[in-house]
Amino acid sequence: MGAGDCQPRDSKTEVIARLLQEKIQTPIRRILVVGCGSGIEASMLHQLLAAEVIGIDIKSEFEAPSAPGLDLRVGDACDMQFDAESFDLVYSYHVLEHIPDPARALNEMRRVLAKEGHFCIGTPNRSRIVGYIGSKDASMKEKFLWNWADWSARLRGRFRNEFGAHAGFTHTELGSALETAFGSAQDISVEYYSELYARQRYLIDRIAAFGLSHRLFPAWYFFGPRADGESS
Repeated sequence: MGAGDCQPRDSKTEVIARLLQEKIQTPIRRILVVGCGSGIEASMLHQLLAAEVIGIDIKSEFEAPSAPGLDLRVGDACDMQFDAESFDLVYSYHVLEHIPDPARALNEMRRVLAKEGHFCIGTPNRSRIVGYIGSKDASMKEKFLWNWADWSARLRGRFRNEFGAHAGFTHTELGSALETAFGSAQDISVEYYSELYARQRYLIDRIAAFGLSHRLFPAWYFFGPRADGESS
């Protein structure tokens, strides 16, 4: 049994890694995880993609086992201490909505991304009816209370990131922000959910076909290359 066999597993990160392997034809040698939290996602990407991974977070609450080629450190997404064009992949999962200046953070991500590099970014869907369904470590009571808080904020007109809500972005907001920063952005949400919930693939396809994803998908996932030209 290899050392990686004892590592924590997360099906969401495994799905993302498979999609990235399918979509990226150039070598992925160096990955930056922005907002790595405990470091488990960064650790899994290190294993699954066989790449050097650096993870940064505003807090040093790292739990992932140390490993050669895995570096978790405190860092600011809006002022990253890395050379320009130094990563093949920039990954950020449910982090952008917590950053006070998301546009600046995205421009920093683009700056450190290699010219032939790619990004993968996911955030909550601000237009969702219900969220937190896939939070595996939360009880039903917790999920109910979180959704109740979201709807209370929505009714008061305060369901936005700047008001402290875990709101995320609408499809248009996130897509436009990513296109502005990177020059391109592809929505891979349907692919992600179809793979994560393979038994419900037909239902997910129907949701997308009938234009209901804007209300029923709890989060958005976008992928793309760094396009030519300077970020605005």
